[in-house]
Amino acid sequence: MTAAHFTPTERRITIIGVMIVFLLSSLDQTIVATAMPRIISELNGLALYAWVTTSYLLTSTIAVPICGKLGDLFGRKPVLVASIAFFLVGSWLAGLSGEFGDLPLLGGGMTQLIIFRAIQGIGGGGLFTTAFAIIGELYPPRERGKIGGLFGAVFGLSSTVGPLVGGYFTDHGTVELLGHVIAGWRWVFYVNLPLGMLALFLVLVEMPKMSHQAKGKIDFIGAALIIVCIVPLLLALTFGGHMRPWDSPLVLGLFAMAAVGLVLYIVAEKYASDPILPLSLFNNRIFTTANIAGFLISMSFMSTATFLPLFMQAGQGVNATVSGLATLPLMVGLMGGAIVAGRLVTKTGRYKPFMLFGVVTTFIGIFLLSYMDADTSRLDLGWRMFVLGLGLGPGQSVFNIAIQNALPMSQLGVGTSSNQFFRQIGATIGVAVFGTILTNALNAGLGQIMPGMDVGKLQALTVQVNTGAAPALPEHVRNIITGAITHTFTLSLIVVTCAMVAILMIPEIPLKSRPKGPQPEAALAPGSEEAKA
Repeated sequence: MTAAHFTPTERRITIIGVMIVFLLSSLDQTIVATAMPRIISELNGLALYAWVTTSYLLTSTIAVPICGKLGDLFGRKPVLVASIAFFLVGSWLAGLSGEFGDLPLLGGGMTQLIIFRAIQGIGGGGLFTTAFAIIGELYPPRERGKIGGLFGAVFGLSSTVGPLVGGYFTDHGTVELLGHVIAGWRWVFYVNLPLGMLALFLVLVEMPKMSHQAKGKIDFIGAALIIVCIVPLLLALTFGGHMRPWDSPLVLGLFAMAAVGLVLYIVAEKYASDPILPLSLFNNRIFTTANIAGFLISMSFMSTATFLPLFMQAGQGVNATVSGLATLPLMVGLMGGAIVAGRLVTKTGRYKPFMLFGVVTTFIGIFLLSYMDADTSRLDLGWRMFVLGLGLGPGQSVFNIAIQNALPMSQLGVGTSSNQFFRQIGATIGVAVFGTILTNALNAGLGQIMPGMDVGKLQALTVQVNTGAAPALPEHVRNIITGAITHTFTLSLIVVTCAMVAILMIPEIPLKSRPKGPQPEAALAPGSEEAKA
């Protein structure tokens, strides 16, 4: 089936179902963070804190290219249904973590949560990449802008409400049911179940079958080598500079293993009859340059957004709730930029001007943030974050549209998943690299005025200050903190500049529109815009 063969009702119902699961998947990445301190306290898992996030990141990143290829081979619908199932089962089990004490093979509550979050990650990675591929199946390239903009707005919405919802459930969600007390933080996972079941029903009952156009077989060797390459890389980026020094044998060994895995993957895929990610795609200039730009923008975005809460909490002395609410302008700008850019792409049939607008505005936004200090007011901080969000909005969907438009339908899934894959890797590298730069700057500055103070002790002291257990940090300490963070913002401008160069190199080809002329009767609903056309 082509995009013209679906009725408006089929498109609408399918998009609603896909948007629900997309919301749940993106919400899950922010809602859990707020509940983690309480989870750690109840499950006694401080030593395993990072693994709750790392396990989800590992499996979701690996799932993206594999699910994209499976969608090309077997159709989007079965891949989407399987992804929803993995996500719901993982959510249910994560909510049950530790309820029954230590379990054979699964260990204690924290270990159980890590394993179940990994199951969630498989579903989450599949949901992200399949959602955008389904847009490509339902709509021709020119019409994908407005739908992709809506999905970008959903991502911004989830980033905004996630911490608030997570905090509410954690603080006020504890209930007693049939004599059994259910801790509030468990609803952070259980909330996925009713909406996920609704989405699953819509997909199973109302979503039309989408004919897959690729032929081939599963590349098991390629899938295995992707795991061999990506898992060590993400672990090295997670451990490096935080748990272990970058030059430690463990981190260097993981990087070496990732490099070996990459070389083996390239060699194997040259001879594979149907590779997971065909190397020939990199001969397509739009595919290559758009993925490079997406990688760099995600890298700069995460290097900024991750440290804004630290700037406000440690540098300006506000509590976690206030810092969460203070990021609303960033998300409002992101949602507005995504929606407006999407509609303009559909109206004009062009994508490159909006890519350039986005990256230039992102540069301006980060530049403005780099000139903040400890005395910057909430209003002053808010409009700067709004500018940054406005620049980031177009990137939520426009790069995908350009890649999808440049590839045949038979490679829609692998093209879509590649963009998400490179963006996730870019975000991870951004946090790791700029996190190390920030840590070194803080350790050097704090060590000069407070011997023995480092980032770890600073974070613990910040929590005590925000809860009233310790006096406010001295002004000279706050100045060192804000100075180190804004210095990191300044360095991220280099990455944005590289992204700008990559975007200038992206060729622009006209976005394909829906075919004109008579359509099959089954494809047109009476009175619809398609029928009138």
